[in-house]
Amino acid sequence: MYLDVVDLRNFYGSALGALVRRSIRAKLMEMWPRLAGDRLLGLGYATPFMRPWLGQAERVIGFMPGRQGVVNWPGEGPSATALVDETMLPLADSSIDRMLMVHALEMAEDPDDVLREAWRVLAPGGRLIVVVPNRIGLWARLETTPFGYGRPFSQGQLDTVLRDTLFSPIDWRGALYMLPSSRPTMLRLSRPLEAFGLKVWPGFAGVLVVEATKQLYQGIPQRVGNKMRLAPVFRPALARHTRDED
Repeated sequence: MYLDVVDLRNFYGSALGALVRRSIRAKLMEMWPRLAGDRLLGLGYATPFMRPWLGQAERVIGFMPGRQGVVNWPGEGPSATALVDETMLPLADSSIDRMLMVHALEMAEDPDDVLREAWRVLAPGGRLIVVVPNRIGLWARLETTPFGYGRPFSQGQLDTVLRDTLFSPIDWRGALYMLPSSRPTMLRLSRPLEAFGLKVWPGFAGVLVVEATKQLYQGIPQRVGNKMRLAPVFRPALARHTRDED
C-alpha cells in the first residue's frame, strides 16, 4: 500500500518532516559525500533527500510508483520526476550508477521484484541505499508519519531480502532516534534526543539505512520451500551501459 504523494509532500513540508529530512540526509551524505559523474535514481519518494547531489551527479532523476502518484521536482527548472511501474523501470540494463529507495520497499507488494528490477538497471558494482522503517523502532508503530505505514523490516529481514536478490550489504546505519511528535517541545529536543539515542540505544533507530552493492553474477530461479529465489551462477552480469549508447 503506497501512501498518496500529496500526503508525503505535506509531511515533508511540515516542521517534523524537515527534521526527518535533515536526520536522514545527514546519514546519506556520510555514505555518499560526492557523486561526481554518476547517474543517480531515486525510487519511491526520495526527492526530499536528493538535492545535495544536484549539480554534481551527471544526472539525477526521481521515479515515483503509479499507486503513489508523482509531483514535479525540483521546484526550479525542468522536472526530473516520472510516474512508473516500480517493477518495470523505463531504463536500459546497467544504466544507473547509484539508486536511493525511500518509502518504496516497505510499501511494495513484492519487495523482491522491486529489488530485482533495481539489480537490472544498476551497473555492475553499482550502489544501492535503502531506507526502511525499523521493525523494533517507535516510528514504525505510530501512523502519525509515513514510516508508520507498510511493512517495516528488522536488520536480519532486510539483509535476507537483499542477499536473495543478489545485493551485498556493506554499510548499516540508523536514523530518527527522536520521538515522532510534532509537539513544539519535542521538536526543540530533537537534536539532543537524536545524539543521545545514537549513543545509548543504536538498535532502536526509527529507520534503517543500508548501502548494498550489486553482485556481479546473475542468478537462475530455484525453488526453496514454496518460494522462488535466485541462485547465483557463474554468468557475467550485464555490461555497463556506456554514454556513447545514449
